[in-house]
Amino acid sequence: MNEDTSEDRREDNRQDPLAFLDATEQAGLVRRGEVSPSELVEAALARIEKLNPELNAVIRPMDEIARAAARSPVADENAPFPGVPFLLKDLVAEYAGVAISEGSRFLDGQGASTEDSELVVRLKAAGLIIAGKTNTPEFGLLPTTEPALHGPSCNPWDTSRTTGGSSGGSAAAVAAGIVAMAHANDGGGSIRIPAACCGLFGLKPTRARNPLGPGYGDAGSGLAVEHAVTRSVRDSARLLDATSGPDLGDPYWAPPPERPFADEVGRDPGALRIAISTKALTGAAIDPECRRAVEDTAKLCEDLGHHVEWAEPQFDETRYLKAFGAAWTGFAAWAIRLWAERYGLEPQEELFEPNTWQMYLSGERRSSGAYLGAIQDIQSTARQVAGFFKTYDLTLTPTLAQPPVPLGYFAWDGGKRDEFLSHLGEFSGFTSLANGTGQPAMSVPLHWTPDNLPVGVHFMARFGAEGTLFRLAGQLEQARPWAHRRPPVAA
Repeated sequence: MNEDTSEDRREDNRQDPLAFLDATEQAGLVRRGEVSPSELVEAALARIEKLNPELNAVIRPMDEIARAAARSPVADENAPFPGVPFLLKDLVAEYAGVAISEGSRFLDGQGASTEDSELVVRLKAAGLIIAGKTNTPEFGLLPTTEPALHGPSCNPWDTSRTTGGSSGGSAAAVAAGIVAMAHANDGGGSIRIPAACCGLFGLKPTRARNPLGPGYGDAGSGLAVEHAVTRSVRDSARLLDATSGPDLGDPYWAPPPERPFADEVGRDPGALRIAISTKALTGAAIDPECRRAVEDTAKLCEDLGHHVEWAEPQFDETRYLKAFGAAWTGFAAWAIRLWAERYGLEPQEELFEPNTWQMYLSGERRSSGAYLGAIQDIQSTARQVAGFFKTYDLTLTPTLAQPPVPLGYFAWDGGKRDEFLSHLGEFSGFTSLANGTGQPAMSVPLHWTPDNLPVGVHFMARFGAEGTLFRLAGQLEQARPWAHRRPPVAA
């Protein structure tokens, strides 16, 4: 553990004024010649070396690759993020020549990726320099980042608590000021949950907004999407402009935006119709701080001129959750089978965490017809929810039913299955609906508990309407800024 005092850290921050600049501002420094890409990269690598022993956010540093990229930066003068350091989550997205393990002992030591994912191609073209890979739970299956392979990532606001998952390593790194933004993906809340736990902005794009090729057509029948966790709203928008759009051979793609996403930030959102609810899909009780966060945000939205009322879409929640669970275990079985075929391996129980192995077995037992039936139930729910958005522009709920829980909260030794499932439902009862419907959604860091833990609030928009989210997020960021906040690890 890092034994530096808070005073030591404050002095370090004075010596490293780049640490908490957003990526847009860092890019501006490079364009004006006030800082070089190499200087940005060296500062980020130094922060990894200093802070990572306490956070365990970065599990695979890429120092020499990053240094080489900084010496030969992208030549396109219109690149949005020239020379800006970035981190890649060790899940789905691949970087040629660098190992990928997806948090699993099953893949550990199996070798390096042979090609860049299309998303990584676009990240590089945007000028970003990837300086390392971040921690993730095994195959991204849990809402916490505590893989047996790499150990837990620790929340910079309280290192005894979860970063959320599955993009917890990325979120911890951004919250602590290691980088301004980092890659994340989201199959049931894995961008928004870590953003809520770590006090960041996290936008889940519309289904198929970002590419998954060349390795995948989609993931989990469209449940999973790619993007990032960021400190500022404008970084998220500018990054999505740089990476979004169909790739050759994509099975489907999101409707094109009306204008660049970056142009939406700062644009007047008008008077939005916002439906509020604190009812979790799982029926879980909501922590008072999470409820307070929603109520305070609703009042802020009213003060900003929006129309707010209590309402929620009507659908069979039990049937949806059952179908989502079937799709999720099918996703787990697919991921394991895909990697087994790639490396010529046979899945063995001792190489997996207990919960992963049980998901795998459940997925293997389910027939293809039953899986397609689950997808049909999810799609039926999507149609019902889409009808609700004829009346409302947005829904507002908590992102999570609780503030960040202690590390170990989701532990399962094989004999505590009921407790494990109960904890899942008591923590993450809001985010998966947007994955099932394909709609864009975001977690916004507008509330902190008396113990200085971040609590996110969750907005979901109609399909294809990221612009609505960016307009509102920019307005909320201006009305109640959060970028000045520093977690104790980086204080």
